[in-house]
Amino acid sequence: MRCSALLSALLLFLLAGTGCQPAAEPAPHAPPNIIFIMADDLGYGDLGSYGQAEIPTRALDRMAAEGMRFTDAYAGSPVCAPSRSVLMTGRHTGHTTVRGNFSAIPVPELPNPRRIPLRAEDVTVAEVLKQAGYVTGMFGKWGLGEATTTGEPNAQGFDEWVGFLNQRRAHTHYPDYFWENRDTLWLPGNQDGGRVTHTHPVFAARALDFIDRHRDTSFFLYLPFTLPHDELAATPEAMALVADKPWEEREKAYAAMVHMVDETVGQILDTVRSLGLAERTLVFFCSDNGAARRWEGRFNSSGPLRGRKRDMYEGGIRTPMIAWMPGNVPDGTVSDLPWTFADVLPTLAEVAGMPAPAGIDGRSVWPAVQGQALDLGDRPLYWEFHEGGFFQAVRQGKWKGVREGLTGPLELYDLEADPAETTDVAAQHPAQAAALTTYLDTTRSETAYWPAR
Repeated sequence: MRCSALLSALLLFLLAGTGCQPAAEPAPHAPPNIIFIMADDLGYGDLGSYGQAEIPTRALDRMAAEGMRFTDAYAGSPVCAPSRSVLMTGRHTGHTTVRGNFSAIPVPELPNPRRIPLRAEDVTVAEVLKQAGYVTGMFGKWGLGEATTTGEPNAQGFDEWVGFLNQRRAHTHYPDYFWENRDTLWLPGNQDGGRVTHTHPVFAARALDFIDRHRDTSFFLYLPFTLPHDELAATPEAMALVADKPWEEREKAYAAMVHMVDETVGQILDTVRSLGLAERTLVFFCSDNGAARRWEGRFNSSGPLRGRKRDMYEGGIRTPMIAWMPGNVPDGTVSDLPWTFADVLPTLAEVAGMPAPAGIDGRSVWPAVQGQALDLGDRPLYWEFHEGGFFQAVRQGKWKGVREGLTGPLELYDLEADPAETTDVAAQHPAQAAALTTYLDTTRSETAYWPAR
């Protein structure tokens, strides 16, 4: 897949300020490179390999055909910031530091009083991998700490990064600036309301450059892209690809944004192949939460699942998840292993040959990614959500429990028989409902910023 002229021009512009250094010599038996790509508000049903019929996702479908596709993988939360906090810390939303986009109480000394940052003592994926000798880079949306706080990326293990600190600013794809490490990066043509430089090609160019510069050492590349999150705005080149579709303009824009993500994934995999790194580079692709819109009757972005973003039903938290590493991840395989973002940190730690931090909730799924049998027992998976009330969800084996409020009745679903969560079977299975209720009563720790109620 060829880079567009716009991407090439942006790459030349951006490299002028990177201060590129010669790549380090690889250590003997260096651990694999790791690339973790995360779309923003992409639905479970938005990829062809997950049933999408209207939007071509050829690169991602090829990635699934050459790797492993997970049917029962879960984001950390049904919204942005807490999902990313779970991913970075390996702690579920009942334990992680950032449990919502906004805290219930303001903290006046913070740059944004209701945006709680990661703490200095939080151990992130990037910090673990740095200890293993990885060069760490991130290009996209962070959302876990404003400038000058303990949560900014350079304070949480990233050697270099470009993008949005604040997820609210990431609601536009044509901002006047975003961050390059601790400095401001002004985007050409976007001042005074201009809309010339779309952010996604910037992130794509930086990602490709990072891979090339660090081809001779082990690197961790985290790509939390901002597409296809609102605003619905694609580049003119991407919009031209859907110009003849008999769709509404916002539907065309959404499809074009998904195409941009797919194209970039193709460019990344092609670059890894061309540099001879494919067999020593582990690549994941997923979304940060469910689809913001279901697009019923057009794209059906939640697929067969109930709900969407901000719901504790499957459509709000289940995510497409694809793993790719030729010769290590068996190609053309499908796994129904239930796992969550809390498992990413221990998984990548094992890939790097490092111990996972003590006290986390996640477990390594690296054996399963390699096609080996993995028995995680009956471990429960947990979520909580603090917008419009207090909600909890738990999955244990085939059972899914959802409740509103600490004393609310538990809805119980049999995901094996009813993946769309159409029928509450709590009355038919009182013992199972009671067991999950007890778990929900006892699993979380209290926090003043996001109290249970």
